[in-house]
Amino acid sequence: MISQRVSTLTIALVLGFAILLAALNQFTPENSALHVPPYVIALVGKYLCYAMLALAVDLVWGFSGILPLGHAAFFALGGYAMGMYLMRQIGTRGVYGDPNLPDFMVFLGWKALPWTWYGFNWFPYAALMVVLLPGVLALVFGWLTFRSRVTGVYLSIITQALTYALLLAFFRNDMGFGGNNGLTDFKDILGFNVQSDATRSSLLVLTALFLCGAFLVARFLVLSRFGKVLIAVRDAESRTRFLGYRPESYKLVVWVLSAIIAGIGGALYVPQVGIINPSEFAPANSIEAVIWVAVGGRGTLVGPILGALIVNFGKTWFTSALPEFWLFALGALFIGVTLLLPQGVMGLFSGRFIKPAVVPAPTISEEEEAPV
Repeated sequence: MISQRVSTLTIALVLGFAILLAALNQFTPENSALHVPPYVIALVGKYLCYAMLALAVDLVWGFSGILPLGHAAFFALGGYAMGMYLMRQIGTRGVYGDPNLPDFMVFLGWKALPWTWYGFNWFPYAALMVVLLPGVLALVFGWLTFRSRVTGVYLSIITQALTYALLLAFFRNDMGFGGNNGLTDFKDILGFNVQSDATRSSLLVLTALFLCGAFLVARFLVLSRFGKVLIAVRDAESRTRFLGYRPESYKLVVWVLSAIIAGIGGALYVPQVGIINPSEFAPANSIEAVIWVAVGGRGTLVGPILGALIVNFGKTWFTSALPEFWLFALGALFIGVTLLLPQGVMGLFSGRFIKPAVVPAPTISEEEEAPV
């Protein structure tokens, strides 16, 4: 587990760095060497959103033993909920000037706003949907799978099938979510110009705040009695069940919480990036999130945040300098971490600041010698 000192340092660094970048963007002249350009603000904000997704993955993989290969679905659903709100704020400023219908609906010949878009012109409703959409989907999916005691690789494959099914559904124009092009050309958020430097800087700091909040919630959960039982479920589910606990209930709670964290990350991602489309549901995105967690160190909470920042910074550099080698570099990184750093980057500090929640599985002889 992460010590109190490391947790405090993590929060201080995340918040402090975000506030520093926002201040240098807002209060230094553009010709100053200290000035941070707007694209850096948006880029770091995107990294922090990815860090929220990585934290969500670690919560279920590192502490309950569920390897999720479809968490991008919850991230994208939160993003679409925010994107629908932002589209409703465009109004008559769209290309076709329709006060009710988004431009893509006018282009496709829609005559009325679909019922699925009702209410998204109000921010409180959209914020509620950011939480409810991924949360309810996770609740239904988790209840069905955990109740059926689906585990291991079978559960991972089902999660991947879920996000791929959503990918195909959102690609359809008749779904009313923009089809292949998705939702874009946003203007305002809560009355503020989403393209302005001040708004981007505010979104960066807000994202850092939400990331720290999600980190604290996750840390409180895993250090509580609930977290102890959750780790027991991960390490020996059958034994935990024999002791009178219901593992499926514990897994369901952490699964839903993880989905909500991912959804909030997706909602913060959209106004900073400026677009949301079905490619966010791609299974490859979920697999990348797993790599972020593996690189940082699963079962540590801090590691996934660090891993998301490291890998995505590397991706930005590689895709601009050596774009044809990025996928090779990502694969080599994952293999290298698996072979040389099985506990990730945070494993380098194991014993001094961190007590990893991931422990080797007992051998057969240990099982036999364990007291009943």
